[in-house]
Amino acid sequence: MLHNPDTELVVAASAGDQRALDDLVADCLPLVYNVVGRALSGHADVDDVVQDTMLSVVNGLDRLRDAERFRSWLVSIAMQKIRERWRRQQARPAPGFLDEMLGLPDPDADFVDLTIFRLELSDQRQEIAEATRWIEPAERDVLSLWWLEAAGELTRAELAEALQLTPQHTAVRVQRLKERLEAARVVVRALRATPPCPDLVALTEVWDGIPAPLWRKRLVRHANECSACSLHWRDLLPPEGLLAGIALVPPPPGLTLGALLHGSAAHAVAGHAAGLGGRVGHLVQYLMAKPVAAAAAGALALGGGAAAGYAVLAQPPHRAPQPIAATAPPSATPVSSSAAIPSTTPSTTPAPAAPHYGQTVDHAESAPSATAKPGPLPVRPQIAPVSISGTFGSQHPGANGEMYVLTHRGDNLTITGRGYLLVRWQILTLGQIFPPTWTGLSGKLFHVASGGGRRMDDLKPGTTVAGTWMGDRNQGYATLVTGAQQMWQNEYFYLDGTVTLHLNQTGLRYSLIVSPSTWQAVSADIDQAPNPAAGLVRYGLVRDTGNDAAPVPQYLTRSSPADPFSVAQLSRLS
Repeated sequence: MLHNPDTELVVAASAGDQRALDDLVADCLPLVYNVVGRALSGHADVDDVVQDTMLSVVNGLDRLRDAERFRSWLVSIAMQKIRERWRRQQARPAPGFLDEMLGLPDPDADFVDLTIFRLELSDQRQEIAEATRWIEPAERDVLSLWWLEAAGELTRAELAEALQLTPQHTAVRVQRLKERLEAARVVVRALRATPPCPDLVALTEVWDGIPAPLWRKRLVRHANECSACSLHWRDLLPPEGLLAGIALVPPPPGLTLGALLHGSAAHAVAGHAAGLGGRVGHLVQYLMAKPVAAAAAGALALGGGAAAGYAVLAQPPHRAPQPIAATAPPSATPVSSSAAIPSTTPSTTPAPAAPHYGQTVDHAESAPSATAKPGPLPVRPQIAPVSISGTFGSQHPGANGEMYVLTHRGDNLTITGRGYLLVRWQILTLGQIFPPTWTGLSGKLFHVASGGGRRMDDLKPGTTVAGTWMGDRNQGYATLVTGAQQMWQNEYFYLDGTVTLHLNQTGLRYSLIVSPSTWQAVSADIDQAPNPAAGLVRYGLVRDTGNDAAPVPQYLTRSSPADPFSVAQLSRLS
């Protein structure tokens, strides 16, 4: 998997070939983004450090004497910029002011989230990614480079050169890191165990929920002494085997210089770079003009269809999936696009009574045929994307606007506008799923379509243990509360007004990825043909009737209860 840019490409770029420079920048930016992103744990400074690295690389390209050493030289510059950033941070003012200056993100909004989300990791790969949150800041440079070595992107010699250490000292640092990472994996397992260890629950009562080395040591000590938690040391696969061949996390599609430098600063730097001329000026123009090709190709585009799914992770007790009631699905008879637009043609026959909003309620349903193509999705008016704000775990650029990830009980988003909305499911552990609730509705909210290439209870292609996106026969299955509708990977809604969505997990951990969408994106998703190799096992489903008879979500109310968890299952909105 080792990939070093063509020597001829480096030589041509060094000689001033602008096209070669374009290709070289696009080729090496993902590697730099991964080195910096993991070393800084997804901090808000990541983009700035990536930008500084790329400018230094391009500006110093003609001083590189051996083109075959380009990649190790590139990584060394990235590590130098990371160290400079740490020195600058430690020289900044006192803590209260420091947090404001840094704009520190939520602890969950880190490179681990991006790694799991964009690469769709499952099983022990996801576990090892989450374990990296518990590593000391002083070890994150080793972690970043060792991860790339294990993935096949760097050699041990390149790792040692980037760390400016001898091979012997490098081996000691890597071994110490791996021991801490293995202990952190046990901590991840213990905290996610179902049912939880009572002694561990008592121990973590005063923990703030933020992974830290001190708490790792305390929890590892407990795991070593506890008869139940000590079992989590079993079956830890070697990390090199888990990471071998793992892809780089693609840079966000919006990784342009304008996005990196935020508004007016971009123009100032662009003007300065233009004065420098040559490679630096061209790099600025290049980054401002277009997203990186590798990012555009590799990033997850939610609105346009499904990539491989999110799998279950845990070591849970065995359990059978809850049966799904074989009731008839709600009315999903597609209506032509014109059904959404009132006709102006006179009619001699009296018009039928308008459907009463809120009386068609989704319920437990059987799956449609996997090969049944959906009818056309009725068109509803949309002037601009819906706006979203609230309390959430993390935020990432998406295909149709910002994506908001709800990760904890109590996370919520208030959505306002007239347009389409995507809610994507990610099931992280096992147990019973308590569906999200929608409160404070003003206006109308419809459940218009389901897509993503699968229902979450569908069998995964190629599985040998009856594996689904809700678990498998060996580990057990996540289950729904009685009467709850089986969710699909992507659920689509149409809002004309305002509503607040709440995450209601207890025990089982799941996430919701919420973002604006469009009629075109919904249609493209549900029309995707089954493709088992890509994790797509069925066509999507149109639920929209084009009028007020379209179904509304379960657990929807116009009231704003103090406890959103108390919203009744069947939504009756008169």
